[in-house]
Amino acid sequence: MANAASGMAVHDDCKLRFLELKAKRTHRFIVYKIEEKQKQVVVEKVGEPIQTYEEFAACLPADECRYAIYDFDFVTAENCQKSKIFFIAWCPDIAKVRSKMIYASSKDRFKRELDGIQVELQATDPTEMDLDVFRRRAN
Repeated sequence: MANAASGMAVHDDCKLRFLELKAKRTHRFIVYKIEEKQKQVVVEKVGEPIQTYEEFAACLPADECRYAIYDFDFVTAENCQKSKIFFIAWCPDIAKVRSKMIYASSKDRFKRELDGIQVELQATDPTEMDLDVFRRRAN
C-alpha cells in the first residue's frame, strides 16, 4: 500500500524483521532504506543480537538518510534489566535535499507499520544519537 504523502510502499520484510526483533529478540538493530526506483522502504541491514551500538552506528551512512530500529538494553536505577525499542530517523545535514524530503514525508506512515516502537529519535549527526542520548531517553 503506497503512502499517500510520498507514494512509498513498505516491503513486507520490513514488518517481518521488526516483529522478529520485538517478539523473539533475534536482532539488535534493523536499518531501513527507501528504494526510490521501486518506491518502497526495504531492509538494508539486520544486526545480530551480539552486535554493539558502535557496529550499529557504523551502518548509518554519513551522507544519506535512513530509518533504523535499535533494541536498547539498559539497567534502571532500581537495578532492573530492561530494553526499549528505538526508532531513529537518520537524516544527516549533508544528505541530498530530495532525499531528506522523501524520508521526512514517509516517516509517520512507515512508523505506523511498526507497532511497538517505544522511543523516537531524530538525528542529523552522530552526537544526537549517541549512547548517552539513548540512556536519557530510555528512562
